Amino acid sequence: MKTILLTVLALIAFAGNSVLCRLALNDDVIDAASFTSIRLLSGIIFLLILVAIRTKGEVNLKNGNWLSAVLLFLYAIAFSYSYISLDTGIGALILFGTVQVTMIMAGFLKGHRLTLIEWLGLFIAFSGLIVLLMPGASAPSLLGFGLMVISGIAWALYTLAGKGAKNPLLDTANNFLRTLPFVLLLTVLTFNNAQISNQGIFLAILSGSVTSGLGYAIWYSALAGLHVTQAAIIQLTVPIIAAIGGLLFSNEVITSKLIISSMLVLGGVLLVIVGKKKMEKST
Repeated sequence: MKTILLTVLALIAFAGNSVLCRLALNDDVIDAASFTSIRLLSGIIFLLILVAIRTKGEVNLKNGNWLSAVLLFLYAIAFSYSYISLDTGIGALILFGTVQVTMIMAGFLKGHRLTLIEWLGLFIAFSGLIVLLMPGASAPSLLGFGLMVISGIAWALYTLAGKGAKNPLLDTANNFLRTLPFVLLLTVLTFNNAQISNQGIFLAILSGSVTSGLGYAIWYSALAGLHVTQAAIIQLTVPIIAAIGGLLFSNEVITSKLIISSMLVLGGVLLVIVGKKKMEKST
């Protein structure tokens, strides 16, 4: 029950990032650059406090690395700017699909031979993204799509860079801390065009501390009771939760195109996960 509860809370937190960002930018209560800066700053503060509590004040600032920090910042800034034009569910689907496809392709480039089922799943997932881009009233902005793809690739590479970390929470805190120079540079470059309100600041802090910082911490705790395959499959629900959040909080419409695209992308990824699991069992 503890694992189930933690898992549900983590998934809601991940989807919540999309909902909060879309709420802030859709209502023009804050600009994308300021949202990113405040989100990362609040994430830094929250994670350092959490680490300090867990380690009784002994915070090791040597963990993490600059490459991960660059990837984390790139993910966050592209994520924010993409949600200026993307609906919540569409953005989450593009992000999730890109992350999974990037990680699959990274494994392929490292020598992992894909089975027929995995190739089929990858093809179906790509088809889902193509369906999403088909011309029509519900087609996403190409700029927003491209930015979210960049965000997804950055997050996938960030995840791969941290694979096998002995202390994921400490590494995450230090990676967040290393984004500080980029946050300061972003603030200086966009200061004249900043658009900030109390509501926007609140949403950015909520995203950085609760749905990012606390969400990651909860997810790490949940992973202790989950198999790798279970964790991968469970994450398929994030775009669905995000779409429901967009429907409830932003009055967005869940279109038939989004439903079909989601089924193809998530179904394709599921095939890859299942195919990989079967291959591991046979070897």
